Amino acid sequence: MAELHIIGQIVGASGFPQNSLFCKWGIHTGGAWRLLSGLKEGQTQVDLPQTGYMAYWSHPIDLHYTTKGLQGWPKLHLQVWHQDAFGRCQLYGYGYCHVPSSPGHHHVRCVTWRPLGSWQEQIAQTFVGGGPQLRSPNIIYSGADRYRLHTVAMGTVELELGIIMRHFDRYGVES
Repeated sequence: MAELHIIGQIVGASGFPQNSLFCKWGIHTGGAWRLLSGLKEGQTQVDLPQTGYMAYWSHPIDLHYTTKGLQGWPKLHLQVWHQDAFGRCQLYGYGYCHVPSSPGHHHVRCVTWRPLGSWQEQIAQTFVGGGPQLRSPNIIYSGADRYRLHTVAMGTVELELGIIMRHFDRYGVES
């Protein structure tokens, strides 16, 4: 069976309206993939930068997968949240990116977006906080109903990923 090692980190995020950010993340794969070691979801700490506009997390990712096929290549899905001075959390963006399919060290930038909502929801979000969220987070990476959403672009999450592939040549993949 072919093996895939994903070793790296969620470096941080920039371009969001406010600081004091944290990130919830997860990996989605197809049915042919099996996780041998590592956590397939997690959450970073909250970072409130004293200088600059980049929130640094340096959150480790270390996963080891095995597979018998290429279908359902791993995708990393992200949710960036803002925590205010009162400890309330507000969704700032969703995003996803495919794990690189070539071995080596990769710098990945994942753009994020959030649902826009109606004008009433936008006004309420300005004064009260909160805002629209997805009922089912799998819309982030599935794409089935994502085309019907009205969204607004948010910031960018930066990742550094090291990819190690083993025995993929047996499945016609040159590395």
